[in-house]
Order: sequence, then structure tokens, then C-alpha cells
Amino acid sequence: KALPALLLLLAAGALGKPTARQERARPGAAQHEDKPGFQYDHEAFLGKEEARSFDQLSPEESRERLGKIVDRIDDNKDGYITTEELKAWIKRVQKRYIYENVAKVWKDYDLNKDDKIAWEEYKQATYGYYL
Repeated sequence: KALPALLLLLAAGALGKPTARQERARPGAAQHEDKPGFQYDHEAFLGKEEARSFDQLSPEESRERLGKIVDRIDDNKDGYITTEELKAWIKRVQKRYIYENVAKVWKDYDLNKDDKIAWEEYKQATYGYYL
């Protein structure tokens, strides 16, 4: 489900190089509006933190930054993004998010800061106020 929405996002102008971009919207056509369902796609494509930063950008800044990201996704630098390149990118973004999330959560569970989480530390961090 997410792949078609991502491809739609890319087709909306992100694949074009900034110097040779053509507007694909018809004159008078409605502007793209993010609906809540698109947030998942944004996070999958950009990563959670990057998606938040994109929310603060103007449409022009967003297009420029997406163009740079698309250049990074295009592993063979042929000017096109294949399904495999897009899948690999999403896997890299998600893996980075997982490692960052583990690092953040680890601090909360490693109460004595010995880089190990003992069962007692886990119970205390998870259920401490119930025990």
C-alpha cells in the first residue's frame, strides 16, 4: 500500500532534477494536501525525524530537499529510481530509525549505566511504579 503512495510522491516532481524540472500539475488543479494517512509514507521514505523536519518546510524547500534525497536513492546514477533502489532506501531508513530508537530507549533501561540491561533493571524501568 505504501509503495504506490511513495511512487505518487516521487512522480509529483521529486524525480526531476532541479534544473530540468517540469511542473506536472494542470493549471487550476488542486494542490496536494497531506492527509493523516500520508504520514506513514513520509516516515517510511524519509525516516521519522526527517519527516518532521519536512513538515516545517515550504513546498519549494521540500521539493529541493527531496530532489537531493532522490539523487542519493539512485544508486547507479542513471537518473531513474527502480523499485529495488526504492526498497533498499526504505530498508536503510528504517534500519537507521530502529538503531536510533534502540539507543534512545537503552538509556532508559540501563539504570546503572553499565551497558547491560539486567532483568531487575528492565522490571524497574518498565513496571517500577507498580512494584
